[in-house]
Amino acid sequence: MTEDKSNLNIPAPAPLVKVTRGSITESRHRGHVAAVDGDGQIIAQLGSPQTVTYLRSSAKPHQAIPLVASGAADHFGFTEKEIAIACASHNGETIHTETVAGMLRKIGLDESALKCGAHEPYSAEAARDLREQGLEPTALHNNCSGKHTGMLALALYLKAPIETYDEPSNPVQLRIVERISQFSDVLVEDIAVGTDGCGVPTFGVTVRAMALMYVRLVAPPQSFDDATRGACQRIVAAMTEYPEMIGGRAERLDTVIMQAARGRVVSKVGAEGVYTAAVLPNDEWTHGLGLAFKIEDGEDRRARPPVVIEAMRQLGVLKDAALEVVKQYASFPVKNRRGDTVGEVSASFELKGQA
Repeated sequence: MTEDKSNLNIPAPAPLVKVTRGSITESRHRGHVAAVDGDGQIIAQLGSPQTVTYLRSSAKPHQAIPLVASGAADHFGFTEKEIAIACASHNGETIHTETVAGMLRKIGLDESALKCGAHEPYSAEAARDLREQGLEPTALHNNCSGKHTGMLALALYLKAPIETYDEPSNPVQLRIVERISQFSDVLVEDIAVGTDGCGVPTFGVTVRAMALMYVRLVAPPQSFDDATRGACQRIVAAMTEYPEMIGGRAERLDTVIMQAARGRVVSKVGAEGVYTAAVLPNDEWTHGLGLAFKIEDGEDRRARPPVVIEAMRQLGVLKDAALEVVKQYASFPVKNRRGDTVGEVSASFELKGQA
């Protein structure tokens, strides 16, 4: 029998979250973590930061950079709130759908131009309201509708075909992948490209490169041109001023993190257990700090939040009052069918410095 060597090159993940029941640890979630400073040096890590995975929705702020840097956002009169929702994985609440609809009116299109598809709002309240009214969700409710509207605006500004704005060969997507390359230091030809849940290209880079992309978002290098640096500043300001547009008004990790940090952090989740964030330049991190991780099994709901909170606590990003604000995400009870608490989901790791 031929030996199966397909798993020999899989990077070794580190245990990040434990799930206890009674006196034993019943399950574990593992993954890869990287935190980098403004020079791109790894200052904390676990697992294998060179693991390649897709950015998924963590790419959204960078996907919006061509929209702003090109002048398209100003050409169509987009507000800071509208720039924020172009970076969002929103809840599909009225504040989100109305904002996206307003953007579409500004560019002379309607929701029929969106190629993201429709899904039920992430907001339980918004989904219930739709059902009670006997209405089906539309593309406006898709968490990526703001991103897609931004792409349509850029296509119109570039005079690129809007019918194919989602295709890798469209000038919109070519400009985006160039920005992914610029911020990650990965050559375009070395970036893995897949298709995201909303139909547009998604990009595969290392976890370390993701952290680098985020520290450069909040502290772009002097070597970047003025338009790019200005776009970064505007996107970061929009995200921190309107955190409820990035996620929602209830039970959204990105929104809660940015509210707790009071304008000092940008936070963005991605599908399949991806997370990215950056700390704006301050006395401790004079050139900012980037954080990224990937939960190996892709678990989004119970594994990712405890890792976010514990990593930010260990890095000194969240302290005291801020930790109190986010404590409901730091751990979760395991309950039986009667509602009794019988265990706990919690972070269980210690970040390591550069090896």
